[in-house]
Amino acid sequence: MSKPSPEVQASLTRRNFIARAASGTVITAMGGGLLYTLSDRLTREAKAMTTVDGRPRLPPGQRALEALRPMGGTPGSPSISDFRLKIHGEVDKPLELDWAGLLAQPQAELELDVHCVTGWSLLGASWKGVRLADLARAAGVKPSARHVIFEAAAGYTANVRLAEALAPDVLIAHRHDGKPLARPHGAPVRAVVPSLYFWKSPKYLSGIKFVARDEPGYWETRGYHNHADPWLEERYG
Repeated sequence: MSKPSPEVQASLTRRNFIARAASGTVITAMGGGLLYTLSDRLTREAKAMTTVDGRPRLPPGQRALEALRPMGGTPGSPSISDFRLKIHGEVDKPLELDWAGLLAQPQAELELDVHCVTGWSLLGASWKGVRLADLARAAGVKPSARHVIFEAAAGYTANVRLAEALAPDVLIAHRHDGKPLARPHGAPVRAVVPSLYFWKSPKYLSGIKFVARDEPGYWETRGYHNHADPWLEERYG
């Protein structure tokens, strides 16, 4: 574990430390001098809750995190003037949206849970963006499409079954917790697919390709599970 920076150490007042210790929060340093906290209280509360379809709100093997953790990845350009989102493949009307074009689409703001394969979950965070289902409708997805391939900077891809990608809670997000998406979290735009492990929600998104045949992506070809359902603990193939 790396040592927190002096600035972070100074911010941990005795009162805050005692309060966190009393609530069962584990304080961990995860690189760059930043702190992320795994909360036993939030974990216990989440384990007592269920989703609308009756599953436990917190998938097995997960603990609740208090703030979104950046998980690496090669970034693309940070400039919104460079942003282009290509929607192509098995569609009748391929699209290419610039930043203004993305913001002109119907916007949705949803509270979503996300689950990382490394064992943390962030519950009830606010995400704002465009539903992928709306983009698919605008592009006219063909009946032959069976999967969605998310394309991101540096050639990163992730594959998602079409029915799951078109769920109403799947967003192409540009805001998180009321603020523009931060650079470490994928700015200017990332996918958010809450039903699957978080590697299926690529950062620095540049394309959405609808395909007839599955195309396993970056992590899937390196031993990770092709589907990635957190409730089934589909971590590895």
